[in-house]
Amino acid sequence: MTKQIFPPTITGSSFAEGGSVLDHNFGAGDPYTLGVEEEYMLLDGKTLDLVQHIEAVLAAAEGHELGEQINAELMQSVLEIATPVCRTPGEVEGELRKLRGYVTGIAAERGMRVGSAGTHPFSLFERQRITARDRYRHLVDQLQYVARRELIFGLHIHVAVDDPERAVQVVNGLLAHLAQFLALSASSPFWRGEPTGLASSRQMVFAAFPRSGPPPRFRDYADYAEVVGQLEKTGCIADYTHIWWDIRLHPRFGTVEIRVCDAVTRVEDAVALAAYCQCLVKLYSERHAVGAEIPSYHRILTTENKWLAARYGLQAPVMDLATGRRNRVPVAQLVRRTLKELESHARELGCERELEGIAEIVRGGNGADRQRRVWNANRDIVEVVRAIADATEPAAVPA
Repeated sequence: MTKQIFPPTITGSSFAEGGSVLDHNFGAGDPYTLGVEEEYMLLDGKTLDLVQHIEAVLAAAEGHELGEQINAELMQSVLEIATPVCRTPGEVEGELRKLRGYVTGIAAERGMRVGSAGTHPFSLFERQRITARDRYRHLVDQLQYVARRELIFGLHIHVAVDDPERAVQVVNGLLAHLAQFLALSASSPFWRGEPTGLASSRQMVFAAFPRSGPPPRFRDYADYAEVVGQLEKTGCIADYTHIWWDIRLHPRFGTVEIRVCDAVTRVEDAVALAAYCQCLVKLYSERHAVGAEIPSYHRILTTENKWLAARYGLQAPVMDLATGRRNRVPVAQLVRRTLKELESHARELGCERELEGIAEIVRGGNGADRQRRVWNANRDIVEVVRAIADATEPAAVPA
């Protein structure tokens, strides 16, 4: 994987002549390198409602060394940042703190704040303006109401894999962990000013998108390329970045991209999730390399566990697919078991400290739990957003 920023969009076809083989960069660089994207809310400094000021932020960042790592998204109240390629979760932490501090500084100079969570607790999608980019205009034209209500924020984690066939099997292995990723990151218990009873309302909103949810299990890379090729040549999609599965291959980057996570408020949680994903990719990559079996389960089962995680968060009673036991178990129990499996991989990758953050989330709760604690204290939805902003923003750096 070459030294590059992970951008939010890719245009043009990456098919080789004839459309039968999808070009890729798997193996172009070192395996297990990382890239992280976070989507932030732009908030009015006083009301803490969303504001439509992405263009002002981009203009302020133009020419700065971090400017190319700051991007627009579908709505003008959303800001996306992307780290450069990092070797370790420790490097990811440094980059995220730098980027969060920089955009916080830009926002503060313009009377704004920045927040990171899966949804804004009370803002309405009807009041948001679509970003003036062809990609987003076309998306809204195609998806209509489904796109216009997509006022949600995600965390995307890329991990490099050194072979396309291995990457396909790694994705198949990671599907069993969807509920864990979502339970750990869930941070959207409010929608349109109402407590939804869900840990991740974001998942329910995004489920209306086509080509979303858990991906199908592919036999090999050619199987994947054939499916993408059919969608592309018939005009259903412009390119594979219009496939929004919870976990997907990103051939141009040579990565597996974990997309199921809500945007998380604390930078420590984002770093812990990056370490968790990196270790799991290494686990399944090494199993594939020696010909060991990678367990795979029916999509109905992994989807059910994911729904339970979206509903209940870390308290979700999920199926233990690995053991097939009759009774369901708390998803937190599966997380603790997975952490034990990852101990040696964390040592080899040098991310033991960062991976400890996963156990801290299990002990202290996820973002949804923290938001509910604020809400239960005073029933003030604005204070929930204030707490999100306070926990999102590191010490500001000069813009």
